[in-house]
Amino acid sequence: MATKDKVLTLLTDSKEQVISGEALARQCGVSRAAVWKAITALRNQGYSIEGSTNGGYVLKDATDVFTKELFCTYFTREFPRFKDSHIECFKEIDSTNTYAKQLLAGSGSAPHNPQSALSSRGLSQDDASSNNEEGNSGSKPYHRAIIVAEKQTAGRGRMGRVFYSPEKTGIYLSVIYSPDSGIREPAQITAFSAVAVCRAIQKLCGVEPAIKWINDIFIQGKKAGGILTEGFTNFETGIIETAIIGIGVNIEDNPEAFPQEVQHVVTSLAHSSGTKVDRCALAAEIAGNTLQILTEDSATVMEEYKRRSFLIGKQLTVYPVIGDEATAYSALVRDIDQHANLVVELADGSYKTLSSGEVSITSSQLV
Repeated sequence: MATKDKVLTLLTDSKEQVISGEALARQCGVSRAAVWKAITALRNQGYSIEGSTNGGYVLKDATDVFTKELFCTYFTREFPRFKDSHIECFKEIDSTNTYAKQLLAGSGSAPHNPQSALSSRGLSQDDASSNNEEGNSGSKPYHRAIIVAEKQTAGRGRMGRVFYSPEKTGIYLSVIYSPDSGIREPAQITAFSAVAVCRAIQKLCGVEPAIKWINDIFIQGKKAGGILTEGFTNFETGIIETAIIGIGVNIEDNPEAFPQEVQHVVTSLAHSSGTKVDRCALAAEIAGNTLQILTEDSATVMEEYKRRSFLIGKQLTVYPVIGDEATAYSALVRDIDQHANLVVELADGSYKTLSSGEVSITSSQLV
């Protein structure tokens, strides 16, 4: 780890307590002059570090700073089990999911301006960090890789819809999940990830999000985030070998960044919680929780998913073919099963299990 990164980690871990230059030098194993050089470099990156060589240093509010170093500091501290994950951070990218696909295709790079990337170093297929289900070294490149961005210029939602991803308004990330055994329950990947996002938000923001089947995160009746999971199937075996989990969360209010027709249905974490949200900390918490939850007991996680869902007992409209009004019908939600399917009751009293499609609910029933 570079001296600058070591200094940043120590300052972050001190939680705004002053650390002397001598202590930093001793713990980093370098001279005080090297510490000063690292402090200067961090300040140039936008970190608010108060103090001097003789008086000690303290890292002030870092909530508006987004760097790979800060992300990794949070991530490795909170989720040491996944510290070997391949991580790339960008100021701007077209789509984190698209970039993840390019990594998996073996390109190791993407057609983005290298000046906009916080990390331009790409790992080859041979030296990429890989883990299996138990967290040990595995055979699949980029398993548990994480791509994070401040802004997406071509963010996508389900069915190719635009996912608005303006700068300094949210956090956008993708997690690559390639277990050696393949993915047997693809719908659970999205459901589990939704729970992971809720856990992260609740921990850092103090508000309790709800889930709209299957991939939307709501707070106080408005959408605060969404998930797009894409998979790669082995045609010979029929097994989904890899999932790319794309996650976007609105952090700050920025009405001008969203079209007028959606402004009334979206919210931000800052607005909902009334607090300043640390973007790097939240991104790290979401990524780590996503990796962690995929190792947990599925029945337990699905129970939490059901508890966080606000659809059970609600009347809604089902779109078997997304966007097709002709096939839509009304139904009452009765359950969400262990496979993340939605169980609904039709007007004639019969039950139907939905594994795909989309549902909508009136604003009066949102929570």
